[in-house]
Amino acid sequence: MRSLNREYRGIDRTTDVLSFPQYDSNELKEKRESVDSLLLLGDIVISPARAKSQAREYGLVFYGEINRLLIHGLLHLLGYDHETNRYQAWKMRKMEEELLHHIEQTNA
Repeated sequence: MRSLNREYRGIDRTTDVLSFPQYDSNELKEKRESVDSLLLLGDIVISPARAKSQAREYGLVFYGEINRLLIHGLLHLLGYDHETNRYQAWKMRKMEEELLHHIEQTNA
C-alpha cells in the first residue's frame, strides 16, 4: 500500500484504502448520463492489515471496517473527495454513514 500510495499519489506512507478511477469526473458524469447498463468505475485496493488494526482501534469487527473502507473507496470512484474542503468532507462522511447504516440494516 505504501508503494502504491507513493507511486500514484506522491505520498510516502501507507494507507488503508486507495481508489483508482476509470474516468475523471467529467467523463464519469457523461458516462452515467448515457449508459443504461453496468459501468466499470475503477479499482479499489484495501489493506487488510490496516483494516484489522483500525477495526480494533474503532471497536469494530474486521468485516465492518472492510465495509467502511469499501464504501469510502466507492464514494471516491463516484466523485466524492473529502480532501477538497470541509463541506465536501462532511458530505462524503454523511454518505458513508448512510450506506453503512443501510448495509447493517440489510444484514440484521
